[in-house]
Amino acid sequence: MNYATHHRSLLRESHALVALGVKTFDVLMVVATGMVAHLLRFGGDALLEPVRYVYAVFAGALLTHVIFTQLGVYRSWGHGSRVIAYGRVLLGWSLVLAVLASLSFLSKTGTDFSRLWFGYWGALGLAGLLASRLILRRIVDFAHRRGYGLRNVALVGPYDGVRELTQHLADFRWSGYRVTMVCTDRPVPEGDRPAGVAFNSTVALGTSIREVEADEVWLTWPMRGERRIRESIDALQDTPVNIRWAPDIFTFRLINHGVTEIAGIPMLDLSISPISGANKLVKACEDYVLASIFLTLLSPLLLAIAVGVKASSPGPVLFRQIRHGWDGREIEVWKFRSMHVHREDDGRVTQARREDPRVTGFGAFLRRTSLDELPQLINVLQGRMSIVGPRPHALAHNEHYKKLIPNYLLRHRVKPGITGWAQVNGLRGETETVDKMQRRVEYDLYYIEHWSVWFDLRIIWRTAAAVLFDRNAY
Repeated sequence: MNYATHHRSLLRESHALVALGVKTFDVLMVVATGMVAHLLRFGGDALLEPVRYVYAVFAGALLTHVIFTQLGVYRSWGHGSRVIAYGRVLLGWSLVLAVLASLSFLSKTGTDFSRLWFGYWGALGLAGLLASRLILRRIVDFAHRRGYGLRNVALVGPYDGVRELTQHLADFRWSGYRVTMVCTDRPVPEGDRPAGVAFNSTVALGTSIREVEADEVWLTWPMRGERRIRESIDALQDTPVNIRWAPDIFTFRLINHGVTEIAGIPMLDLSISPISGANKLVKACEDYVLASIFLTLLSPLLLAIAVGVKASSPGPVLFRQIRHGWDGREIEVWKFRSMHVHREDDGRVTQARREDPRVTGFGAFLRRTSLDELPQLINVLQGRMSIVGPRPHALAHNEHYKKLIPNYLLRHRVKPGITGWAQVNGLRGETETVDKMQRRVEYDLYYIEHWSVWFDLRIIWRTAAAVLFDRNAY
């Protein structure tokens, strides 16, 4: 075995060993925090006594291993987004506790366990799991900055493509990849060559890759360059490296892109809603649970607002409007009426303006505090809307802006929401310019691409602060 092959073998083994170490550490952390929780609750005289606490702790450790593995917590854990990684840990540990609570309920053993101990264990376990990852990330980042544990990447393709990818990896050093060679189809001036990167032509590709001991080769040829892609793969067939293709399709605005296998056929996902499969069930549970809680807690307020609307001006309590929902289907959205009853000609929908004469005095208060949106909690229970998502726009506005703003209709790949990422970033109220609407759409698309339960909870928290302090809505 030559040095390059030996180096790659050691690198793969080191990554596998680190991943195995993280799994083992998680199991030990769950057991250790269960024991500490027992000490806090009962003292140190009888550690994990009676024996049922031993069974519970080891059941939790086993569930942690199974659930974390299924959620992809250990899949490329050192190279992904930190927010997503920590979110998966939070979701996984929550599921572990939920399964344990369900098992104790179904087996009628719930009364045999201390709820305070369970609470201690839940809090300490989450803190330990997150803290261990934070510390390990720091260690890995420290090692990467000093050149340890990095995977060497050779980029092959047109120079414009490889230059952009080289800069991207330089900005994301924590990913664990570094560019050691660039093979392009034309000579590159010395002044354009990054330090520490070898440059070569694509003529003797296989020999060049072996010389720099690359672990992976990334092809950046465009989709129309099928001949170039085949030639590169043929030139590398005797080189034991991972080969990946970074096509130029990702310069387009794609939603939830990735690779899916259907009926044994690999397919490249270009624009797929993230709210599908298990995510759809999770999102639905989140919506129904939160909407039910909010409606129960806010029912006296809803009744008081209804009385206030009726007393402020003649007309119905609720304002109903047809808007576009998931996949562009039409839905009826409810709000507390905040304006005097009026009609607009030719199907126009005029957005509310500051000091709009159509708005009643009580309606101005409702709009400023966003309390007029509360009836949409019922829309959530009807399945028409979500707690968090892109705000539904009037049909006339959709027809107008879809011709002016690229990817505007991608907002409808998820259910519309009562609040959204755009709203908590100051884009509430009137969007009187195309630029303002485009910024709102960008925030909406960012939300769709990065959706998670943790992201939803963050938006809900920020919405509460926006309702109290933001004055952009009217």
